[in-house]
Amino acid sequence: MSEHIQGEPRGAAMPRNLTPLWITYDFYVDLLLVSVTVFLPWSTTALDTLVVVWLLALIPLASAPDLRAGLRLFSSPNVLAPVALVALAAAGVLWADAPWHDRLKGFSPVARFLIIPLLFYHFQKSPRGMWIFAAFLVSCSLLLAMSWIVMFFPVLKPVATASDGVPVKNYIDQSQEFSLCLFSLLPVAMMLYQQRRYWAAWGSAALASGFLANMAFVASARAALLYLPVLLMLFAFRHLSRRMGALLLVAAVILGTVIGFSSSYLRARFFAIATEYHEYGLNIPSSTGRRLEYWQKSLGFFGESWAFGHGTGSIKTLFAREAEGKTGLAGEITRNPHNQTLNVAIQWGLLGVLVLYLMWLSHLMLFRGDGLANWIGLVVVAQNMVSSLFNSHLFDSVEGWIYVIGVGVAGGMCLRTQRADEGGSC
Repeated sequence: MSEHIQGEPRGAAMPRNLTPLWITYDFYVDLLLVSVTVFLPWSTTALDTLVVVWLLALIPLASAPDLRAGLRLFSSPNVLAPVALVALAAAGVLWADAPWHDRLKGFSPVARFLIIPLLFYHFQKSPRGMWIFAAFLVSCSLLLAMSWIVMFFPVLKPVATASDGVPVKNYIDQSQEFSLCLFSLLPVAMMLYQQRRYWAAWGSAALASGFLANMAFVASARAALLYLPVLLMLFAFRHLSRRMGALLLVAAVILGTVIGFSSSYLRARFFAIATEYHEYGLNIPSSTGRRLEYWQKSLGFFGESWAFGHGTGSIKTLFAREAEGKTGLAGEITRNPHNQTLNVAIQWGLLGVLVLYLMWLSHLMLFRGDGLANWIGLVVVAQNMVSSLFNSHLFDSVEGWIYVIGVGVAGGMCLRTQRADEGGSC
C-alpha cells in the first residue's frame, strides 16, 4: 500500500510551501500603490495619504541582502540625479533669503523624488508593475466619461472647477493625464491587432480616440498643442517603419486640420494667444502675459545669482521685492514662474539646471529599449520635458506624481527585465 498524505489525491504533487498570491504581504503593498494611482487624477489629499501609508508598508519588506542590492542602484545616474536634486534643494534651504515656511514649501515638492529609487528597488522584484499603469488607465477612463457628462450637465460636477468639461482639478492636469493614456494605448492597439484580437484592438483604438476627442472639443491645455506632435513623432519612430511613420504623420496633419476647423473651442484657445499678447503690452493680466512677465523677471533673478541661485523657496520673496509699488502684471507676486528650467535656475542656479537636465537625460536613456513599460516611461519623460517649457510640472502635484510613479514603476520593470535577461536593454 503506497503512502500518501491524507486528503491528497494519489499521484498528485502538492507543493507544501506554496503561498497563495492573494495572502502574500507584497501583494497588499502593491495594492496600496494601485490605490494611489487610482486616486491620482481625482484627489490630492487621498493621494498624499495613501503614499505615506505605502511608504510605511514598504518597511517590513526590507532585508539586509535586498538593501545591499538597493544601494547598488545608487551607482546609476537614473537614481543619482533625482537624489542629487533633492540634496541640492535641502542644502538650498540654508542660504535662501526667505521666510522658513516658504523655504519648506519650496523643498516639499522636490522631496517626492526620493520615491523614485524606492520604486526602482521595489518593482525590480515585484511582477505587478503593469497593474499600476492599468489602474491609472481605468481611473482616467472613468474621468473621461465624467468629463463628457459634466460637459452637457454641469450641475453634476462633483466639485466646482473653472472649466466646462473638467469634473475635478483643472484642464492642464486633465490634458496631461488624457494624452498619456492616449499614447500608452496606441502600441497596445497595434499589438492586439497583430495578435488578431480584433475586438480588443478596436476597443483600445476607440478609447484612445475618446481621449483625443475630449482634448479637441471639451478641454485642453495649450501646451498639448506642442507635446502631442512630439509624442506622435516618437511613436512613429519607435513603433512604425519609415513608410508607415510618414503616412501616420501625413494623416495626423490632415486630422489636425479637420479638428482645427471643426472645433470652435480649440480655435478659440489658439487665437486667444494673440489677444493675450496684445493685452500684455497694455499691462493687463492674462495667461500668456503672465508667462512673459514671469520669464522676463526670472531671467533677471537668475542673472543676480547664476551659479548657485537664491536658495530653496526664494521665488515668492524675489517676486514680492520686484512688485513693490507696481500695478497690473508688473505688480503680481508668484512662487511659480511657469517654466521648469527657470524655476530651478532661480533657486539653485546653473548647478541646479545641470542636475535637472542630467535627470531628464538619464531617464530618457533608461527607456531606450523595447516593450510597453519602456514606452510608457519614455512618454512620461518626454511629455514632462516638453510641457515644462510652459509650466513647472515637476513641482506641480499631479504632473510631479505622474513623473515619479511613471518613471519609478517603469524603471523598476526595466531593471527586472534586465536582471532576468542580461541581454535586455535598459
